[in-house]
Amino acid sequence: MASWVLSECGLKPLPCVYPRIRNGLVSNSTLPSKVRPLPKLLPLRTCKSHYLGCSFRLSGGLRRDSGALNVSAPLRVTPAGEEDEKRRRDTGVKDGGEFDPGSPPPFRLADVRAAIPKHCWVKDPWRSMSYVMRDIVVVFGLAAVAVYLNNWALWPLYWIAQGTMFWALFVLGHDCGHGSFSNNPNLNSVVGHLLHSSILVPYHGWRISHRTHHQNHGHVENDESWHPLSEKIYKSLDNATRTLRFTLPFPMLAYPIYLWGRSPGKKGSHFHPSSDLFVPSERKDVITSTACWTAMVALLGYLSFAMGPVQMLKLYFIPYWIFVMWLDLVTYMHHHGHEEKLPWYRGKEWSYLRGGLTTLDRDYGIIDNIHHDIGTHVIHHLFPQIPHYHLIEATEAAKPVLGKYYREPQKSGPLPFHLLGALIRSMKRDHYVSDAGDVVYYQTDPQLYGQKTSE
Repeated sequence: MASWVLSECGLKPLPCVYPRIRNGLVSNSTLPSKVRPLPKLLPLRTCKSHYLGCSFRLSGGLRRDSGALNVSAPLRVTPAGEEDEKRRRDTGVKDGGEFDPGSPPPFRLADVRAAIPKHCWVKDPWRSMSYVMRDIVVVFGLAAVAVYLNNWALWPLYWIAQGTMFWALFVLGHDCGHGSFSNNPNLNSVVGHLLHSSILVPYHGWRISHRTHHQNHGHVENDESWHPLSEKIYKSLDNATRTLRFTLPFPMLAYPIYLWGRSPGKKGSHFHPSSDLFVPSERKDVITSTACWTAMVALLGYLSFAMGPVQMLKLYFIPYWIFVMWLDLVTYMHHHGHEEKLPWYRGKEWSYLRGGLTTLDRDYGIIDNIHHDIGTHVIHHLFPQIPHYHLIEATEAAKPVLGKYYREPQKSGPLPFHLLGALIRSMKRDHYVSDAGDVVYYQTDPQLYGQKTSE
């Protein structure tokens, strides 16, 4: 069946895409197994004038230069103040003993990876497909019950429940895009297209832009999803756009607009193969996804004609907008709204690890199981290839390594109403970041709502 769908849609296997980690680490395999005897040191006069000795060089082993071993020994002793500053930077502690979330962590990405049990990396396609079948059965079951009862007192409950299930379908398609659904690219592509097209998401277009988001998370300019506006871009927006962007509920309805035009300061569309989002080799994939999206739009048009527009509004389109609100809420709250302001990076201060550590886990109560534990977001961002059903265990295993760089989410009741307060607070204070600086924090525009607001 999968082969037929592939041949009909013209799909081709997708490569597993993982973020390129630029942490400057040397693989253990490059270190020498045995250390050679040290050569005789050259006289001091052969070394550079500002050293007492020459410098060690490590590049796949100890290397000789002109028969001499260079041993670095600075002429001056580092003052205690500089040592204290280095210690604060390495441990993430400010003056006064406070934790500095913008400081480089004292651990490596490899340390976090090593703490996660090996079985957490194993993908089980049968288990993944079982979640797909579960969600599809629930979606059609909810629709059947709603049509059978056809009671206006129950329709609002249906809209909320079905919109939440659309969001759950999106998360499973999201796993396909990361390759965490299975090790079979064909299966990931077919399931991803079926799930995402059914909720009007162009699978490949979204997959590619979401990959960009993960590879550049926490970077002011290069991040793709809910990245901060620079002060220059923020002030270039007209008053209406600026107000709508930070006035609820409008930001929670932004996803369809983002698919067509991206965020302020960026150009391109998720539907157009020549968009700035894509390289030439990805254009056929984008065309395939856009064709599947178009087919779904045509099917919805036919059903609206056959069943009536009001019935389709109740059955599909209102739940679709509930899904959009879920998507915007979750993706926003995983990068905003913490009690303390979190850093964003540029230039040499950014790294894959530091950017990933600015993400937040969230507790959604009973919704966690429904939307496949997407709230365990920190480990997902660092290692998107881990299947969703192993994320909780992987997070618990990594916490001792992450230390204070991991922020425990606020516990939720049965439903995550507590996130509404954090969302409102963030909308009122997180408006833009400075145009200058490699470690920046959100600033507040006190004139946004026509009156001064405190941070």
